[in-house]
Amino acid sequence: MSHVFPRHTKSALPTIARGEGVYLYDQSGKQYFDGSGGAAVSCLGHADADVIGAIKAQLDSIAYAHTSFFTSDPAEQLADKLIEYAPEGIDRVYLVSGGSEAMEAALKLARQYFVEIGQPQRRHVIARRQSYHGNTLGALATGGNAWRRAPFDPLLVETTHISPCFEYRGKQADETPEDYGLRVANELETEILRLGPEAVIAFVAEPVVGATAGAVPAVDGYFKRIREICNTYGVLLILDEVMCGMGRTGTLFASEHDGVRPDIVAIAKGLGAGYQPIGAMLCSAKIYEAIETNSGFFQHGHTYIGHPTACAAGLAVLTKLTDGGLVERCADIGEKLQDALEQAFGQHPNVGDIRGSGLFRGIEIVKDRETKQPFSPTRAINKALKAAAFEAGLGCYPMGGTVDGQNGDHILLAPPFIMEDHHIEEIVTKLGIAFQKVL
Repeated sequence: MSHVFPRHTKSALPTIARGEGVYLYDQSGKQYFDGSGGAAVSCLGHADADVIGAIKAQLDSIAYAHTSFFTSDPAEQLADKLIEYAPEGIDRVYLVSGGSEAMEAALKLARQYFVEIGQPQRRHVIARRQSYHGNTLGALATGGNAWRRAPFDPLLVETTHISPCFEYRGKQADETPEDYGLRVANELETEILRLGPEAVIAFVAEPVVGATAGAVPAVDGYFKRIREICNTYGVLLILDEVMCGMGRTGTLFASEHDGVRPDIVAIAKGLGAGYQPIGAMLCSAKIYEAIETNSGFFQHGHTYIGHPTACAAGLAVLTKLTDGGLVERCADIGEKLQDALEQAFGQHPNVGDIRGSGLFRGIEIVKDRETKQPFSPTRAINKALKAAAFEAGLGCYPMGGTVDGQNGDHILLAPPFIMEDHHIEEIVTKLGIAFQKVL
């Protein structure tokens, strides 16, 4: 009898035994290709000697020291390297333990920034429907996924939501992609004016929507218009790159694809690659200076922020992503994966869309390809596909509620950047087995 409180009390999971490269092995010896990196985490695969060595070396020195007493070399070096590659204007790094924590820090900093500069009346945050920004209460309130929010609605702070930029589902037949992007971006201006420009703190968005929609990038020009609107009304732009950042889409920061500068950006998952729990909230010099020149104190904090061992792991991971060329590798092999998925499933009667960038790819499953009608949620297609793929030896990340939080199914693929060309065939073959069994 287990005393672990699992994610789902009715799931009987195998016990993990070890990992090596792109594979995981359970205690029976069965091998699984880690096709989703867990939850888009394991960008370096498993048992990376350099990262493990960095962790061991740090443990021999100092495992932990509280940041109210000390800084540490790993924290300083990691922050320096992140800023070296960060979008223009981003100047400071607040090191935390994961994605939800990074988003909580981002939201609280945004609010405190306006308090510090004498605009305490700003209280509204705007995000997008069908978004996901974490599971702590502030991050959950910001997210626009109806299913995740519903049980906790009475506890959530008020947040308003506009349309996502989801070309496959939202673009009208007579629109160009650019026209569609401008139309949904302009909803932000409408909502700011409805709430009152002097009352809005920030707009929050994922550059590429991950878990709730399945690797959905914005159309060209969308985020540039969003940036213009934020500038016009003095609203902060917070980009959530917890899942899509750290090289996952083929650039270190996903916002590089859109050529926009956020005021605050949240990262996690791939920053630690699964070797240690770590995330970060990065902010502009302007925001940091507002805190520094007024109260001097960010009214926030957790026990394990700036954890030296986690920072040592993050620095080793980031070095491999940048100096080691793995971000570029992710971009190249990601295009090959997209081509293979399109060739294998592009005409499948139940595949509506294959999308994404880098090694962040989504496949949307539909009942009717022509009308884009989703399967009934009662069919639980995404759960059946996950089980069938796992049985075939492929870990992937299917989710339901793709369309509106209730209807729709997709599969998210986020394999390790170290995968080889021959692994593409393995992914496609095992996905094909799952499709054949379920669809």
